[in-house]
Parts: sequence; structure tokens; C-alpha cells
Amino acid sequence: MAKIIFFEKPGCINNTKQKQLLTLAGHDVIAKDLLTYPWTEESLLTFFRPLQVKEWFNQNAPVVYNGEISPESFDAQGALAAMLADPLLIRRPLMLVDGNPMVGFNLDDLSKQIPFSAPTTPEMTALMSDNLTDCPQKASNTQCD
Repeated sequence: MAKIIFFEKPGCINNTKQKQLLTLAGHDVIAKDLLTYPWTEESLLTFFRPLQVKEWFNQNAPVVYNGEISPESFDAQGALAAMLADPLLIRRPLMLVDGNPMVGFNLDDLSKQIPFSAPTTPEMTALMSDNLTDCPQKASNTQCD
């Protein structure tokens, strides 16, 4: 099974469910705090290089969700500076899957990288049927970050 370094926001409902699903699937998940990790421009670019700059941002970050900043208005240098100043802006989770960087949680993309068998427990079935990408607090009009 895969070794996954999982950069999360501690307490995030979806990050918790995502880690549970990966663990139930038999993978070794090592959680790291995305907000306190010593990021550098280069370490963030390891994840973001293949994506458009606007895809680097956490759409649920309060300043993005409330329209205070627009990810489309940033170039790469500006986005990196903003994210280093405010790690809540970083899209999550960031994962190193057997050393390969991944951004966000997409089961189709994950299945291409690591074995993901059919659900084997009711808990796994329930997690796989959940929406693991959209913030559940956002649906209830609660501030989400």
C-alpha cells in the first residue's frame, strides 16, 4: 500500500474523512499541519507547478469565499507570497503519494496513483458516498475555512 504524507488543516471535517478513507483502504497516512508547516516557494511549487495559479487557492478560505481576494488576479509570485503569509489560502489537502505530489482530493485521480479497492466496510461505503471536496459548513451557510 501507499505511504501518503497528508497536509491538512487540523479540525477540517473533510480532511478528517479523507484521511479515514485512505486509512480504511489500507494506506499509511502521515498527517502534517498545513498551517504550521515551514513552506517555501519551492516546496509549494512542487505541488502547484502543473496547475493554473487560480487552482492553487482554497476556494473555502474566508477571504476568497467572501470575495475579498480573487485567485484569478494573482500571478505565480503573488500567489506564493500570499499563501506563505496566510496558509489558509493553500488548497488542501496537499499530498505526497509515494513521493508524488497531488493537490486536492479526487478519488479518480487517486485511483490512478494508488490501489483503491471497492468499499469493504459500511464505514468505507459511507465515506465514498460523501462529498469529500466541498466544505460541509459552506452548505449550511456557516463560515468555512
